[in-house]
Amino acid sequence: MLTSGIYDYIDVMDKAADAAWQRNTAISNNIANQSTPGYKRQEVDFEGTLRRELSKFEYVSLDEKVSDLHLDHLTTTAYTDAEGYSYRLDGNNVDPEQEYGELISNRIRYNALIDSMTREFQRTKSVIK
Repeated sequence: MLTSGIYDYIDVMDKAADAAWQRNTAISNNIANQSTPGYKRQEVDFEGTLRRELSKFEYVSLDEKVSDLHLDHLTTTAYTDAEGYSYRLDGNNVDPEQEYGELISNRIRYNALIDSMTREFQRTKSVIK
């Protein structure tokens, strides 16, 4: 089977966009539960997962690292952040101002990923023509 690797970066960006969508959901849940006693904020860490996977390959180019990645290893899930930490008496550790900032940052990241994937597809399409 001949593989060109033409979609390797797009596949990684797709996984990153999926993780950004999950993070958006987690942040929205955090904001919705900012007044729930005992609630602990949720977080999604795709960047850490990607960093760990890329660090498994030493002394090779980034192109080789990306082409050798196992995309099923880039799946992320929400986890409880700072589970034992709370600055509030009711045990909730959600800071609404921080969450709104994270939400804005995450939306910018998600839009940038979608724009990058769109540009990659446009480049591929122009080469094929």
